[in-house]
Amino acid sequence: VSHFIGPLVCSVEETPDPISTVIKGEIPSWITGSFLRNGPGRFEFGESKFNHWFDGMALMHRFHIKDGQATYSSCFLRSDSYVQNAEKNRIVVSEFGTLATPDPCKNIFARFFSRFQIPKATDNAGVSFVKYKGDFYVSTEINFMRRIDPVSLETKEKVDWSEYIAINAATAHPHYDRDGATYNLGNSYGRNGFFYHILRVPPGNGKNDVADLSGAEILCSIPASDPRKPSYYHSFVMSENYIVFIEQPIKLDPLKFMLYRVAGKSFHKVMSWNPELETIFHVADRHTGQLIKTKYYSSAMFTLHQINAYEDNGYLIMDMCCGDDGTVIGDFTMENLQASGEELDKFFNSLCTNLPRRYVLPLDIMEDEPNDHNLINLPYTTATAVKTVTGVFLSHEDLYNDDLLQYGGLEFPQINYTYYNARPYRYFYACGFGHVFGDSLLKMDLEGKKLKVWRHAGLFPSEPVFVPAPDAKDEDDGVVMSVVITPRESSFLLVLDAKTFTELGRAEVPVDIPYGTHGLFNEMS
Repeated sequence: VSHFIGPLVCSVEETPDPISTVIKGEIPSWITGSFLRNGPGRFEFGESKFNHWFDGMALMHRFHIKDGQATYSSCFLRSDSYVQNAEKNRIVVSEFGTLATPDPCKNIFARFFSRFQIPKATDNAGVSFVKYKGDFYVSTEINFMRRIDPVSLETKEKVDWSEYIAINAATAHPHYDRDGATYNLGNSYGRNGFFYHILRVPPGNGKNDVADLSGAEILCSIPASDPRKPSYYHSFVMSENYIVFIEQPIKLDPLKFMLYRVAGKSFHKVMSWNPELETIFHVADRHTGQLIKTKYYSSAMFTLHQINAYEDNGYLIMDMCCGDDGTVIGDFTMENLQASGEELDKFFNSLCTNLPRRYVLPLDIMEDEPNDHNLINLPYTTATAVKTVTGVFLSHEDLYNDDLLQYGGLEFPQINYTYYNARPYRYFYACGFGHVFGDSLLKMDLEGKKLKVWRHAGLFPSEPVFVPAPDAKDEDDGVVMSVVITPRESSFLLVLDAKTFTELGRAEVPVDIPYGTHGLFNEMS
């Protein structure tokens, strides 16, 4: 029977002044910097309660590590929503939270469409930390981001994307290139229809006194295949020379959305899973923004998080976490999360298992290539691509063996991003989902698809973040960090040796930490 997880979704107090932690084992002395995380942390104001987990007010966390010691601090994002709710001691700014899916960060699909919202859109940015021009921001899938001081966690100014560039909403999962530029995906909706936009924000030095997204440009605009029913998206693919937008058959109905908004009804009916539709892979040149004319497509699937992508011999290899059933968008309501026993088991069993897959695109296709013949000639993959009358049909390779299934599939994938993103790689790290929230940490070795596992009953680890060792020779020379939440004892920052996937040390925190979403490591000299 599932462990009761109610305590993981309870409101907590913030801890703005750093407090010391209790170190067990050893935290390597070479680690210097801050592990920054984000996620919901307050679920009521006065008598009024949020009915949905994602609506919780954003709480930012910082573990600062130096000389084998760690301090912990946390601050609520002082969004306009938070400030107004706190002043009135009730919920004044409506949040969206009615729709969500199995993974804490598969953000409320509806919030994505905040531009149709008739009341003022919320600016509660509770999904991730991102970087633009060397500055840190907290982000979600709405128009607004907030600049954040990465040391004090102080909330700085609000930034509206649409003031810099003609888009709505950018994702909480940007990509970074080696020059320090940031890429993201936004959208726009107007008379000419619905467009997905790939955008680029140039590098900066992080010494800005104010938020600055100037120089942001749209690299490429992709018209929706059905302008009346745009697709939901959460992230995108980037390799050394290409960006791929995956148009998946999770469709939103903008008209319904507006009607529901006016009627104040719940949102899950705004979104539909259409398994009869294909998944379309739109490929653009990352440097020129030119779209490749070939239509690449696969059978219906959905993906929220990318693992990695790279080019090899005229092929583009794309690894991602996928699911086959987009109807099973679990209701992450506070009621479901606070259930126990059979009710909780029933909720868990309704969620879809997400698994790692590889798709391979042939980039150079001869005009006279015959149909119905596999175009992929790489020794290490069983993925196929077949030319058809309408384009190129892709079939994936599973990036796992059956042993992964006993851990409930995986999500929240992370790699050695600094040195291996957009390049051939061998390892990725993730959370196993044997429960509603991740209950194990996994390391996948793609040579042989071998798993290493860290799992202890009643412990719920967050997304694992890899930090390379200063003198690293191998891809997995370094540590993996995760914040482990437990309903019964003190929560802690866990540091694993990335090679052996065994515990080096932990930093126990004397205050409660709620379950969060995404984070990053900010290296400091």
